[in-house]
Amino acid sequence: MKAAPFAYSRPSTVDEAVAELTRSDGGGKVISGGQSLVPVLAMRLARPDVLVDINAIPGLDRIERGDGYAELGATVRQRTVERDPVSSEVPLLGLALPWVGHRELRSRGTVCGSLAHADPAAELPAVACCLDASLTLAGPSGTRRVAAREFFAGAMMTALGPDELLTAVRFPSALPGDGFGFAEIARRHGDFALAGVAVHVRGEGVTLTGFGISDRPVTRAVALDEVTPELLDEMVDTDGDAHASRDYRRRLFRVLARREIDRATRKARNDDR
Repeated sequence: MKAAPFAYSRPSTVDEAVAELTRSDGGGKVISGGQSLVPVLAMRLARPDVLVDINAIPGLDRIERGDGYAELGATVRQRTVERDPVSSEVPLLGLALPWVGHRELRSRGTVCGSLAHADPAAELPAVACCLDASLTLAGPSGTRRVAAREFFAGAMMTALGPDELLTAVRFPSALPGDGFGFAEIARRHGDFALAGVAVHVRGEGVTLTGFGISDRPVTRAVALDEVTPELLDEMVDTDGDAHASRDYRRRLFRVLARREIDRATRKARNDDR
């Protein structure tokens, strides 16, 4: 199949991109890497009036390091992050990125694009929620920051308005004594996860985020000794589908979460990221 007809715009500034989205009155779609959007267009699951290509906007391909954070612009490729020192400064990103699709897809796909797409079985939204990242959105009224845990509203649904552009995501840098874990189960490497978990251990506390188990990333921040089978089962609220039932996903998630919490705890206590 092929996409339905659409207009094409290639703005040179963020303001021009926002203006184009505003003019489209909800009929615009942003494209950066296109690894999620193009298949959706080809299957005609989306029929935008205009495609707004942001690749020509200067500065959106930057990786910025600040005091305690790393910020990735909207057109930074996943493969770039995977090979950049930032993947060591934000170790959970380094752990998660090899699980995202295949190397060829990561060479074009962007971190922000994955966040904006908001697939409930995707890895990077879970990482953003686990680390309590913040996202910068640009719109007609200026820019605003949204916490990742408030950004995802459901399957393919976010706090991003139809006239707004996700311009950057900011991840906190790891601190000495932090431990991280990441794992997922999929039918084949590169497929979307049946169940997955991102883990951050700091001191006697743990933040764990599940994905592939609900219509959005599910995050809990508790003491290590409060992680119980009941808590883990409660996080899995999907009704199940043709690929796996709720009970099967709960079994997978319990095993993955326990294993990665143990791994992250050992790393934290050895200070070996």
